[in-house]
Amino acid sequence: MKIALMDSGIGLLAAAGAVRRLCPEADLVLSSDPDGMPWGPRSPRDVTERALVVARAAAQHRPDALIVACNTASVHALPALRAELEPRLPVIGTVPAIKPAAAGGGPFAIWATPATTGSPYQRGLIRDFAANAGVTEVPCPGLADAVENADETAIDRAVAAAAGLTPRDVRAVVLGCTHYELVAERIRTALRLRGLPAVVLHGSAGAVAAQALRRIDARSAPAGVEDGGEGLVPASAGQGATGVNVPLNGQVTGVPVTGVPVTGVPVTGRLTVLLGGRESALPGPALAYAEGRLLVAVSQVH
Repeated sequence: MKIALMDSGIGLLAAAGAVRRLCPEADLVLSSDPDGMPWGPRSPRDVTERALVVARAAAQHRPDALIVACNTASVHALPALRAELEPRLPVIGTVPAIKPAAAGGGPFAIWATPATTGSPYQRGLIRDFAANAGVTEVPCPGLADAVENADETAIDRAVAAAAGLTPRDVRAVVLGCTHYELVAERIRTALRLRGLPAVVLHGSAGAVAAQALRRIDARSAPAGVEDGGEGLVPASAGQGATGVNVPLNGQVTGVPVTGVPVTGVPVTGRLTVLLGGRESALPGPALAYAEGRLLVAVSQVH
């Protein structure tokens, strides 16, 4: 089995880690656009054109499913991607976890890029799934770029700024950009310092990974996962969403660096990295995150 993931940059690492946890034997193809990222400030037409190029590069490796591990591409390019690639290649988009956050009760915040914050797309999701909830939209300028570059100072600065805009009465925070899941522990820490110790973080990586497996009939998706990636789950504490909440212990959730997941099944899947369509190694900043180090550690075994 082979699953491809695409994004402008390294935001796809969280979903890749979730696929590893759910299906250790799956080969992974990671396709990104380092020359064109970030996609957030680009026009919808430009995002669509670049996403198609990245998806075509991944499709050449004949995967069984393609995960669009990017909120911006899912908003603007998903119809074009599906029109070109399906039904031959199932395409799974990423949807912010607004619906499950609203179902949890209580007010919540949505952290997203400035382009997504206040957009008709996000406002539509709020209207459809959280009309009766207290929702605060929090723009996070610079956070995705800081995560992409593994710039520790810029990450801390952007996270602190977003935490300062987050009301103290929220019970949950939706991580509306896939890059944010890579720094979930920092976000949780910043919220704690602001006086929000019990905030639940909702990410998308675990849900889209499970949906990809479901679409290719690799195994049954966990209970509660809906079509289209909307049955989303809380992000893990620091290493991206995996479908469960875990302690803030600094460990790689689900798959230790030994390459053996908690199920006891060895990781046998191979890794292919495409940067602008060219086979390459993971970019250096990816190794600043547990998900990136895990993928490299496992690939070096084969």
